[in-house]
Amino acid sequence: PTDPSAPATDLYGEGSRKYRRTVYTHDQWVKHRSPDRFVNNLSTLFNSGIYKNVGKEVVFTTSVAIFVWAWNLLVGGYQDLSGVAHDPIIQGEWAKIVGLPLQAFTTVSPSLGLLLAFRTNSSYKRWDEARKFWGLNINHTRDLNRMATAWYGNEGDPWDGTEFMGAPSSKAQAIDPAERQYLLGQISLMTWAFVRSMKRHLSPPDEDEDDYIAEMKSRLSPE
Repeated sequence: PTDPSAPATDLYGEGSRKYRRTVYTHDQWVKHRSPDRFVNNLSTLFNSGIYKNVGKEVVFTTSVAIFVWAWNLLVGGYQDLSGVAHDPIIQGEWAKIVGLPLQAFTTVSPSLGLLLAFRTNSSYKRWDEARKFWGLNINHTRDLNRMATAWYGNEGDPWDGTEFMGAPSSKAQAIDPAERQYLLGQISLMTWAFVRSMKRHLSPPDEDEDDYIAEMKSRLSPE
């Protein structure tokens, strides 16, 4: 969004999805393969939408880690770069070192890794299945228009040429080319409207509603 006063979720969160690119072009691939991509990624790290989206969690976790490090340094002593050990700055019975046992992390790490891998694979599988179904839907609409164009009013002979129960078929009625073109255009338009309506049904209302209404009004007549 161009409005700087928009909510944070619209600037770099879920609301910004409609402003993201939908096609990865050749120019993006060239930039992706550039030897300078590592430097470019680091330079734009703090402008990343993902970073801003999880910035509060990152700041909180980092703050807790810094606090624990500083507290243990003050109450447990420290060793400088020369290898000289120094006594604790804060001393007392209440001044205890803060820490967690490593056994808990060692125990749950394999299970956590399997869980994350399973969730990632399941998410990708759902996305890939949805993509295949969407492509299949587009192919069916193309087949429908192709069959309508091939079979409706496209007889090369005034007779159908087929027989049913030994009786010749009736003579095919001539179809006005202008009417045929209009009706085939309506079929094409209706199949487009079906696919476009399905896209709208699968998208959030705030993301696609206005564009959907404008496109439908511009292409479909009130009748």
